[in-house]
Amino acid sequence: MANTNNSNKKLVPEAMNALDKFKYEVASEVGVNLKDGYNGDISSRDAGKIGGNMVKKMIQQAENQMINR
Repeated sequence: MANTNNSNKKLVPEAMNALDKFKYEVASEVGVNLKDGYNGDISSRDAGKIGGNMVKKMIQQAENQMINR
């Protein structure tokens, strides 16, 4: 029987625009030039830099929110 759970389902669709903007900000910070639309031509290393730094910043923000409670 096929698994009907879609792990790619957007839980908060409204957050996609904010995450997209965040992705471009982080890419600029790490020196990766992203263009609007398709970016499949960037290297795995550059994509990893962007994603890794996004996660790092989100974790830092969550930790700061926990400290400030």
